[in-house]
Amino acid sequence: METNKQYKRKVSRKQFLQLCGSMIAGGSILAVSGVLFRNRFAAVLQGSVNAGGAGLRRDVFTSPYRLAASFGVPGHIEAFELVGEHIIVATANNIFVYDRRGSLLNNFAVGSNLRDIATDGENLYLLFPARVEVCDRNGEWLREWEACSELSDYCSLTVASGAVFVTDAANKHICKYTTGGDFVAFIQSPDGFVIPSYTFGITSVDGIIYCSNSGRHRVEKYTAEGEYIGSFGKAGGVAGMFCGCCNPVHLAHTSAGEIITSEKGNPRIGCYGADGKFRNILLDGKALGGGHTAYDIKVHGDKLFIAGKNLVSVFRYDKALAAETACSACGVDCPLRRGVTV
Repeated sequence: METNKQYKRKVSRKQFLQLCGSMIAGGSILAVSGVLFRNRFAAVLQGSVNAGGAGLRRDVFTSPYRLAASFGVPGHIEAFELVGEHIIVATANNIFVYDRRGSLLNNFAVGSNLRDIATDGENLYLLFPARVEVCDRNGEWLREWEACSELSDYCSLTVASGAVFVTDAANKHICKYTTGGDFVAFIQSPDGFVIPSYTFGITSVDGIIYCSNSGRHRVEKYTAEGEYIGSFGKAGGVAGMFCGCCNPVHLAHTSAGEIITSEKGNPRIGCYGADGKFRNILLDGKALGGGHTAYDIKVHGDKLFIAGKNLVSVFRYDKALAAETACSACGVDCPLRRGVTV
């Protein structure tokens, strides 16, 4: 993993060619001074840090959220979920159950290659590459079922309207099951799901299914019966667009129906309305903890729960910080803004 110092020095090949291309024409080097070269090169570096390589922007990001608490986990976090007042965290071959203060309550062993965790409010649904297991929060096994296809490579899941919806990165569709494990249907994107890597997030809000069509840089909406409703998002590096080869990675939602997205490459957490209207970037890579991997996200009440590396962090809205951002002018009755820190 690159250090922050190394990251700040990185310049993409495209930026480097754009920079040098402006000084080379017809095989001749233009009369550009060394001072100008250094200044422009520094501008590219600054743009890479502040805008994730999107351009030569020098603006400094201000997050409307402040870190309120965090706790470490013994291992790299593979997935996590909120169940009542408990935080369920999965690492390699283990599930840890914490209270909201980060005190360990229980832990139990699970199989390898766990991809995701979801809940129906009581039990846990554990997703593996080609099966789903169900257990209670104490780890007592209840049932399991195998994937529809031997070629399946499951990525993420959500439980909604008495059914389990699983994204399949290999077959590029969503599989719908009953909570008992009976197969119901495949859900296909009208334009086809393009999933270059394990970036096939899914969540549900009031019976509506939201999933990432990451190769197309958008979020798609479906009814619980699998009917396509619409989509939002497009490719781009600026706030409100999804950059890189395949974003967004993870999806969550507030109780008001706002969709929260998490991106990789230039990690950041964004907020969109149920209608797809961009609200604001909530957290950038620096606030999250750096790196290039997407951070998993959950929302409960007025708190943002973020999991990445071996840390679970809780962020809360800060009125003073938010005054400098678009969040302060947002007209939505957002539950995340009710927990004001002064």
